[in-house]
Amino acid sequence: MEFNHIPVLKDECIDNLNIKKDGIYVDGTLGGAGHSSIILAKLNNTGKLIGIDRDNEALIVAKKRLSNYDNFIAVHDNHTNILDILNKLDIKGVDGILLDLGVSSYQLDEASRGFSYMHDAELDMRMNKEDKITAKYVVNNYSEEELCRIFFDYGEEKYSKQISKGIIEARKLKKIETTLELVEIIKKNIPKKALVDKGHPAKRIFQAIRIEVNDEIKLLEKGIRDCIKALKPKGRLCIISFHSLEDRIVKKTFEDMQGKCTCPKDFPKCICNYISYGKIITKKPILPTEKELKINSRSQSAKLRVFERK
Repeated sequence: MEFNHIPVLKDECIDNLNIKKDGIYVDGTLGGAGHSSIILAKLNNTGKLIGIDRDNEALIVAKKRLSNYDNFIAVHDNHTNILDILNKLDIKGVDGILLDLGVSSYQLDEASRGFSYMHDAELDMRMNKEDKITAKYVVNNYSEEELCRIFFDYGEEKYSKQISKGIIEARKLKKIETTLELVEIIKKNIPKKALVDKGHPAKRIFQAIRIEVNDEIKLLEKGIRDCIKALKPKGRLCIISFHSLEDRIVKKTFEDMQGKCTCPKDFPKCICNYISYGKIITKKPILPTEKELKINSRSQSAKLRVFERK
């Protein structure tokens, strides 16, 4: 399987990064290097791009695709560790950071990775194959209450209770091993009406399990804060999210990092000493154009938010 990647909101990201030819940039979710190749093409020999990814398969492909660039550094890690990564590289600050929080097309299309509800494969869903917890572990070891919580919180699935109970009953008979076994259990435990609703009936559950396996939400707020702290003055952080829970966290964390005076309006000057790390550039998220939606249907739920360090 080729590690193909159509960069989502490509032009919008590049425009908002305000790329300087001699700048230092970070692609914190390197994937198939779709965005990174465009950033590198805009840099001169003194500019630099650091590409970070948890998925070693992505790094191997990206390094090969970007092998013509001497100013590219690949790092096998999580972007939430950005301050440590930059410290090890002896980089004091960067001019821009891009985070694409979606699952890559390769991870979805490569059946053996276990991300997709469309292909039969062993339940895995690890972005970093060195991690210990897999989707199979979650499905077969979490309690009914724990499953219900992640399905509701991370998948916003309204049939979380029924599906959780169905999984518990099914695994009493045999261990749940594959993606399509799980899909059948989900289908059996939701109303028939839901089977014909828009979207695949397993979509939200697979999303929730993937988020749990990769600890995506718990680390997201910290990662955003640290990315902003890693920026130079006027440096920008661009984040593409793909579901409402992620987008809410991005929006709230941006608001917290922008800061807000809490003094009464009739005070002549601010005395609350609130801390501001910069300003939000996008009051509303940037969405894909109709043209992009026709080219890449996976961009449908994408939202781009941008923050600028002061």
